[in-house]
Amino acid sequence: MIYVTSDIHGFPLPDFLRLLDQARFSDTDDLIILGDVIDRNGDGGIAMLRWMLQQANVRLILGNHEAMLLSCRFLFDEISDDSLAQFNQEKMALLSNWMMNGAEPTLRSLRALFHEDAIVAAEILSYLEEAPLYEVIDLPERRYLLTHAGLGNFRQGKRLSEYAPDDLLWYRPRLDESFFQNTITVFGHTPTVYYGQEYAGRMLKTPTWIDIDTGAADGGSPMLLRLDDERAFYYHDES
Repeated sequence: MIYVTSDIHGFPLPDFLRLLDQARFSDTDDLIILGDVIDRNGDGGIAMLRWMLQQANVRLILGNHEAMLLSCRFLFDEISDDSLAQFNQEKMALLSNWMMNGAEPTLRSLRALFHEDAIVAAEILSYLEEAPLYEVIDLPERRYLLTHAGLGNFRQGKRLSEYAPDDLLWYRPRLDESFFQNTITVFGHTPTVYYGQEYAGRMLKTPTWIDIDTGAADGGSPMLLRLDDERAFYYHDES
């Protein structure tokens, strides 16, 4: 079975593992996370990333928040006269943008990890750098395209390689917008409540796309979508 989730945004790792248990996720299944593991809440997603590094059946598609972190990788370079001299207006703008988008808990936790175990911290950054922008899943009944944010500047016949990174990282589809007719596009990035209060905390499915961002960034919980039968699993606090 193939499960997807998105926009975890520092949701507590023990609670996320409970969600996996509730969906009966096992070592024979695959989990694909559609970006934005980090920022906003808790430890900023660093515990989640450390767990992901150890899971052979879990993989990441890059989100805009991971992209912002990578744009600020200079923060984790060794401080020297050269690095200080290269801290220019462009880098200040990149850092400011990330901070305005909820970087503080991730930056704090990642700095602590560099002091605790610099090798693991560097592995996390390398893991993020290797994350793709999309993945195509072919199942017997249907094809799925997985991205973080949908498809900006969409055009029928346009090859996926022709889309700019921002088209896949920052776009917010309109509710009446259609993508591929023979492929379901699955994404997060835009909390479903943005499309109407009736969608709050629930996935939103249209004829050509499915939004699975159920609002963990704002204190809600992530969800799981099992692609094999398009069944949705929502977190239930059993404490």
